[in-house]
Amino acid sequence: MKGSRPEQAVLSKDTDMSRTDETRAVIEGMVDGLNDHRIDDIGTFFAESFRWMGNQGCGTKNGLREFQDNWQRPFQAAFSDKVCVDEARLYMGEWAAAFGRQEATHSGEFMGVAPTGRRVEIRYMDFWKVEEGKITDNWVMVDFPHVLAQLGHDVFGGEGWEAFDRGEKEPPRPGQ
Repeated sequence: MKGSRPEQAVLSKDTDMSRTDETRAVIEGMVDGLNDHRIDDIGTFFAESFRWMGNQGCGTKNGLREFQDNWQRPFQAAFSDKVCVDEARLYMGEWAAAFGRQEATHSGEFMGVAPTGRRVEIRYMDFWKVEEGKITDNWVMVDFPHVLAQLGHDVFGGEGWEAFDRGEKEPPRPGQ
C-alpha cells in the first residue's frame, strides 16, 4: 500500500484490561441465558440502548426491544431445540469475541423456506463491547447461506467459490 496507512483498531486501542474478568462473566452469563431461551429478561446482559449489527440478511437491531422482537423471537420461531456452542472465546478488557455454532431444528419458516424438521448447524462469529456490566455493542456474522444450503437452497445459484476448492472452476488471475 502506498502512502499513509489507515489507523487500525480504533475501537479497542484504549481498552481497560482490568475489565477482562467482568467482561468474561457477562458473556458467559449471556450465552447461558441464550441457551436457556431467555427473551423477556435478556436485558440482564444487554444495555437497553445496545446495538446489534448483523451481516446482510440479519439486519441491525437498535436497542433491546428490537433485538428481542426482530431477532430473538423470529429466530426461535424458525429454529427450535436450539443450543449455542462457542468453539472459541477471546477476552481483552471490555472486549470479547467468539465463534461457534448453534444446533437447532428447522421448525418454522425461515427466509421463505417452509419448516423441514431438519437439524441444522448455524455458524456465527460475535464481537461484543461490555461497559458497566452490560453489552453495549454486538457485531455479528451469521452464516445464513450455509443454513439455507442445509435446507436445500443454494443462494449462490451454483456460482459459489467452493467450486474453486474442488477444482471444478479455475480461479481468475489478477490482470485477466
